[in-house]
Amino acid sequence: MFVQINNNRLNVEVMGPDDAPVMIVHHGAPGLGTLAEPKASFGPLSDVYKVVVFDARGSGQSEGHGPFTHEQWAADVEGLRQWVGAERFIMAGGSYGGFISMEYAIRHPERLLALVLRDTSADNANEEMARANALASARVELDLGKFRRIMDGSTRDNPDLKECWAEILPLYDHVYDPASVGRKVEATTYRYETHNWAFTENMPRYDIKSRLSQIACPTLVTVGRGDWITPVACSETITSLITDSRLEVFEESGHSPQVEEAEKFQRLVREFLDEALSKGAAV
Repeated sequence: MFVQINNNRLNVEVMGPDDAPVMIVHHGAPGLGTLAEPKASFGPLSDVYKVVVFDARGSGQSEGHGPFTHEQWAADVEGLRQWVGAERFIMAGGSYGGFISMEYAIRHPERLLALVLRDTSADNANEEMARANALASARVELDLGKFRRIMDGSTRDNPDLKECWAEILPLYDHVYDPASVGRKVEATTYRYETHNWAFTENMPRYDIKSRLSQIACPTLVTVGRGDWITPVACSETITSLITDSRLEVFEESGHSPQVEEAEKFQRLVREFLDEALSKGAAV
């Protein structure tokens, strides 16, 4: 369904019982990601939770009225909270969606029951590590022009973004499967303006480390051991700065433990949320 949030139509899907605790999940990769990934990863939890997934402003099938700032994307989450009618809810997000999840948690700490983060970072230090990891990888021989354009947010148009995405996508999984990579490239919806804004305007200034202590809710931080773009060190930094947090490292995963170790991921998330919501009820 399409929902008008902050003067922008968002493609939204809601799963689960109407009276269940609400979970809003933010996808990663602005201009590349869609609700498909969080739907697959968190949809199974709709037996217990009311799961809300959506294409963020400027991604997937949602409208693309700017600005594509972290402030605006966090405001859209707040708009979704109001639309769904939840006083408090669970926030979840992976990769760039983790940036927005933390931004929301800092701005609205009173609204969150719990926070689930996956393969993300609290500042732009991950970019230097990612570049080093990519250049050191023996998996593919990178076209440096395409690599720089996607990392710097200077892609020329949607076809160019597609070519650049195909260049780095082999780096993401624990086990490289060229056929799987090819399918992902073809299945992606490309919105180059959104991607470019995120990496030219937002990332150079991104650093929320000094504000992470404002996050008051229980927080689960997950990361794949082989994550090249937001390495384990980034998640260790987050857990060192959020007081009520715990870190789970998935040894057989790259950037997507929710896919590569799906059974373990869902089990850990369920156990964490059971505990977090029980703790909240007891307060």
